[in-house]
Amino acid sequence: MDLIGELSADSVVAIEIKATAAPGPSDARHLVWLRDRLGERFLAGAVLHTGPQPFQLNERIFALPICTLWG
Repeated sequence: MDLIGELSADSVVAIEIKATAAPGPSDARHLVWLRDRLGERFLAGAVLHTGPQPFQLNERIFALPICTLWG
């Protein structure tokens, strides 16, 4: 995991950053592990990637283009 943020009420979000245009389930494996460990405390996870399209990788885990940060 590259970044973990703890929000109020003990909620957690996490981000992985990958140098790929087509992330797959293996790119989110640490996010899945964290989600499964934290349960409802885990709000969402994101795999930031170099591709153009956002899509869902798993429950509460999304693949988002890195340009989402400044777009």
